[in-house]
Amino acid sequence: MPGILEKIAALEHEMAITQKNKATTTHLGSLKAKLCALRRELLNPEKAGGKKVPGFEVQRYGNSRVALIGFPSVGKSSLLTALTGVESEAADYEFTTLTCIPGVVHLNDAKIQLLDLPGIISGAAQGKGRGRQVIATARSADMILMVLDATKDDAQRQMLTKELEDVGIRLNKQRPKISVNRTKTGGLKFNATVPLSILSYEMCHGILQTYKIFNVDVVIHEDASIDDFIDVLEESGTTPRVYMKCIYVYNKIDMLSIKMVDTLARQPFTQVISVRQKMNLDGLLDRIWQELALVRVYTKKKGMFPDFSDPLVMTPQRGNKFLTVENAVGMLHKSLLEEFKSALVWGTSVRSSPQICGKTHELQDEDVMQIQKLTQAERARKSHGKKTGQTVAGTGIPVDPKAARDKKDKAPLKT
Repeated sequence: MPGILEKIAALEHEMAITQKNKATTTHLGSLKAKLCALRRELLNPEKAGGKKVPGFEVQRYGNSRVALIGFPSVGKSSLLTALTGVESEAADYEFTTLTCIPGVVHLNDAKIQLLDLPGIISGAAQGKGRGRQVIATARSADMILMVLDATKDDAQRQMLTKELEDVGIRLNKQRPKISVNRTKTGGLKFNATVPLSILSYEMCHGILQTYKIFNVDVVIHEDASIDDFIDVLEESGTTPRVYMKCIYVYNKIDMLSIKMVDTLARQPFTQVISVRQKMNLDGLLDRIWQELALVRVYTKKKGMFPDFSDPLVMTPQRGNKFLTVENAVGMLHKSLLEEFKSALVWGTSVRSSPQICGKTHELQDEDVMQIQKLTQAERARKSHGKKTGQTVAGTGIPVDPKAARDKKDKAPLKT
């Protein structure tokens, strides 16, 4: 491990002293690619003969998972107790919480799991203060609440963001619109649909050489940076990038003036609270629900009223990230997909209520869905195929109708 840390420090020092201009952009891109490879090896040391560091063993529960991350003594444990009622030890000294403590918030018929993680310090991405265990657990979350001390400057926010960026967690960002497809031959084919201000053919070629990728088609659909291009290349690695929402929660606002609180509250993705004075906790829960964008789908049986007590809660951060009828039916039972014919949907996702929808229809919050199954005759027709002369009767083997017609019209042999 010391060898990897020394190499990382050397690369960071070289990047810091290198002048940034058009002549050095290719060199800086190669340095960033090497730095990313070393950080990936640091997070997954099993390939170098070491043992992979696991996260805290916490069973996934509920419809969504939110991780509380912050420096020691910023009020994470007190916030968990105030929102969930779970007793998490809180004291005036640092590192009171030494393991992950889970709690559950029941919000709008959904169950949201909160994880109180131990406080991390500067250098957590390199393993200081059990930092890698904390961050490995944070990667499994659907959203992050970064708890900050409102009485301190923004350096704490920048340091925490850097620690998460170093391990591949991208906060409040979308995947770059870059397409990278490997080919067998042809070398590098570079195309861009928009004007580029940073990336170029030579820069991408140098980065791909570092990854030992020689035959590839690259298409860029936005004005991306070097880091964005490296993030796309890392998708096929052992630690792919994770894009998730983050809310910056400033605690202890009761110690600030109204003007300072107003300035903090106007920053993007920010929520101001005071756990001790119970200030704005309801606003924080509303913001969590808004950012998670959970979709509740109520089911209905034929000839009966909908069941509004136990909805299907679909999480857009999980699975294939599509809120379709097919995913909702699969949440009920996967065997229903074999008998699925269509769905009657009431709600804001349809033009008229009810409306007959297929598997690919996108559902919205508080929609009502009724499943229509195939009849016995339709199931038999589906399993045997339509008898239109295109397949052998009772099988799915295709038949050329022209050849079958010619065979039928052919005169019989003389005997």
